[in-house]
Amino acid sequence: MTAIELIIKSLVILLSLPAAYLLSVTLAAYLFRKEKSAENRFLKIGVLIPAHNEEEGIRRTIRSVLACDYPSDRFEIHVIADNCNDRTAEAARSEGATVAERTDTVRRGKGQALDWFLKECRARYSDTDLITIIDADVTPDRNYLREISGSLSQPGSLVVQAYNGVSNPEAGWRPGLIDAAFNVFNHLRMAGSCRLSGTCVLKGNGMAFSTSLLERTGWPCHSIVEDMEFSLRLLQEDISVHYNPDAVIRSEMVTTGKNASSQRSRWEGGRFSLVRNMAGPLLKLFAKTGRIRYLVALAELATPPLSMLVMLFVLGTAASILLLKGPWLLTVISWWIILVLYVISGQIQRKAPLSTWMVLAAAPLYILWKIPLYAAMLIRKKSTAWVRTTREER
Repeated sequence: MTAIELIIKSLVILLSLPAAYLLSVTLAAYLFRKEKSAENRFLKIGVLIPAHNEEEGIRRTIRSVLACDYPSDRFEIHVIADNCNDRTAEAARSEGATVAERTDTVRRGKGQALDWFLKECRARYSDTDLITIIDADVTPDRNYLREISGSLSQPGSLVVQAYNGVSNPEAGWRPGLIDAAFNVFNHLRMAGSCRLSGTCVLKGNGMAFSTSLLERTGWPCHSIVEDMEFSLRLLQEDISVHYNPDAVIRSEMVTTGKNASSQRSRWEGGRFSLVRNMAGPLLKLFAKTGRIRYLVALAELATPPLSMLVMLFVLGTAASILLLKGPWLLTVISWWIILVLYVISGQIQRKAPLSTWMVLAAAPLYILWKIPLYAAMLIRKKSTAWVRTTREER
């Protein structure tokens, strides 16, 4: 066996690990069932909306919350106008929200804003039973508040994550592909990991927590992926994140390459950094306790984004065809079968519209778009600042 063959075989084995995880989580997602509803106690809800220069969209978001099918005296809306230089605060107040304005040019970021509000403005939310955090550009489904109240009415349930979908999948091939990706990443992976380990990761949007939990913890995570970081901290405290696929919020996705590149590079760059920081602690917890949930969390965190995984599979396949044969090639073929099953299953489980199925044909273009994005991430200086993603013109 030559040195090159040894390297390629090692690569095949390495890439088979995420493929095996995707197969496991796909099959588990088909077995996932939402927890049986306890009596919905119609908990008092605080809807918390962190906003940075969201004057244009904050009105629409507040109106959509007010339109939810939930007793009007059982929820209140709080907006954090964080380092805004527009009329976000005035717009939010005019729609009936309570506004907390924060100016701190040093400690900038969504995580920092949440932490400030939870610690410094306790009197504003102390009479609530739960707090749900949504972004300033989302539209919750009519049953959103009712569903999260039902989930947190379950005995022992402290945290629940909603399904985060796309509101404009027909606006172009990028939003359409993101819709397909969300069906996989924000549903199948959530359902599968919950079935395998009893917990899942927070998505930063559509999260809901027992008020007593946030009063104790604040929001201690301030990285660009503060949601995933907080998920792992909760896991270390043996607090499970439950998933409710019937609690739905939808966000508008950008359609232009420039805006989408800015958004995705921040998310994925922060994720890679978190992998480096948390792999060791998760492995230590698994070695100490033997609990599968820590391995599932590590696999969930370390599995590359789908587009990057496809690129790696292409490289591994090309090298294997040139230099390997027999069972090694069968292993490589299995990658692609698993990948197709994974993507299709997400669309089936979320009952994707025909437009989303059709736009999957544009996936190669999306992957080509991501190549320079990943290259830039390798050389660009990391930033934790809260940068508002440019919205589409209306």
